[in-house]
Amino acid sequence: MKTPIHEVRVPERFRGPEGTANGGWISGLVASYLPAGRAVEVTLRAPTPLETVLRIECAPPRVRLLHGSELLVEAGTVDDDPLPPPFVSPEQAAAAERNFPGMDVHPFPGCFVCGDRKPGEGLRIHPGPTGEPGMFAALWHVHHGLAEWSQTLPLCHVWGALDCPTGWTHLIGGGAALLGRLTAHVRRPVRPGATYVVVARNEGTERRKRFASGAVYELGGRLVGASSATWIAV
Repeated sequence: MKTPIHEVRVPERFRGPEGTANGGWISGLVASYLPAGRAVEVTLRAPTPLETVLRIECAPPRVRLLHGSELLVEAGTVDDDPLPPPFVSPEQAAAAERNFPGMDVHPFPGCFVCGDRKPGEGLRIHPGPTGEPGMFAALWHVHHGLAEWSQTLPLCHVWGALDCPTGWTHLIGGGAALLGRLTAHVRRPVRPGATYVVVARNEGTERRKRFASGAVYELGGRLVGASSATWIAV
């Protein structure tokens, strides 16, 4: 059977580091080509260029994103769900984001998820320390402009929300890191106009690797999605 192939182009709007796609966003895009209802593990092999014709090859349970012959991203379903960090109250999250480290020094200030973007042009998730060791949180006000006339947010945006906050748990002292692997399971839709609590927790280090877990919760504490991330310090 011939492998289904789709052409995609990542708009500049969805950048992370300058000139390349946000790691969580592109992970979610690739994951969206797999059946819903399962956890998906995504490995980023190389930076994904913006405004460039790319190729997605679907052969479930695996999906690959390529630029010419270069493998950029590959994804597949996994059996084990990522374990979310615990819920924090909306009041705690609002207080935490006032101390977002990126207000002073941000390695990627134009990032679609955690950068200084106008409402509707980015997710504007700015996590800060909660006071519990290794725990970060923020409120996420989902702007209607992010859904582009849909009643729910695209999966790639939700994966972005499960990505960047995990990186910030390792960057409070400065520096930079790039996403290497992201495993996520989105259980419920995210709706424009609603507000959510985003939580991330530092899960340790191993040489240049930085591990963290993330979650998006409804304000009442119901889990929307969870993630586990591996970052590479640069």
